[in-house]
Amino acid sequence: MWTAISNVGDAALTLPVALTCAIWLRLSDKTLAVRWVMLLAAGMALVGITKILYAGCGVEISAIGFRVISGHTTLSTAVWTVAIALLWRSAGGSAWMGAMAGLLIGVLTAFARVFDYAHTVPEVIAGWLLGAVVAALFVHPLARSKVKLFRPIAAAAGLLLVTTVAYGHHAPIQAMIDNYSPGVCSRLWAGISALL
Repeated sequence: MWTAISNVGDAALTLPVALTCAIWLRLSDKTLAVRWVMLLAAGMALVGITKILYAGCGVEISAIGFRVISGHTTLSTAVWTVAIALLWRSAGGSAWMGAMAGLLIGVLTAFARVFDYAHTVPEVIAGWLLGAVVAALFVHPLARSKVKLFRPIAAAAGLLLVTTVAYGHHAPIQAMIDNYSPGVCSRLWAGISALL
């Protein structure tokens, strides 16, 4: 059961959903689309940095059991919060009400990652908080804007199609991080040593 819930946060699902939201936003309001892409990229960069530092350099905070920010939890919280907020708003409701449902999906994903022994509690808390901040920084201007979202029924159908096709697949991002991080860290330390 926990793996099925955990799959909701996999990048193989959440990134296509995020891209679908970005396209929908681009057809509705370019500023909101750029904001969404930049916020999500910044959040994922923070996750990536912690993963590279741990996998390549061995950096962790062992006293609290923190190695990396949970990417599944971050993506699930950010992407589903924004996607549902967009759908809710396009149906005439409050973007914030939709966002609450997305935040709950993020909480469920966090529990799943802990019960699957993929992450510790501090790692999923960090992931949920990061995803929630990314989502809130997007939903706040969305809720205040007067933008009319482009063809909501078509967008909802597109999101449903992407979700149906992508669910259950797994992105090889962690394997790439494990393979390339040691080289990245060795070059980083060599660069720092050369400067000193």
